[in-house]
Amino acid sequence: MALKGAWTPDKVRQRIRVSMLTKRLQDHAIGKLEMTDSQRKATEILLKKTLPDLSAVDSTIRGDAAAPIMISSTDGSL
Repeated sequence: MALKGAWTPDKVRQRIRVSMLTKRLQDHAIGKLEMTDSQRKATEILLKKTLPDLSAVDSTIRGDAAAPIMISSTDGSL
């Protein structure tokens, strides 16, 4: 029986690809690497397919001196 979220070779390869794409975009953003418009667009499309869109998560953080901080999200992930 496979464990939920277990690391498989395919998951590891996907994480490596995502990491490589992210690094290329970061290098481009700071001027270390030139990318064509086509390369940037392709990278953006691939990352959107593999990384969660964090802009869709609505989260709230509340707290005061008498109560601990409470964190919640609308999608139930926290």
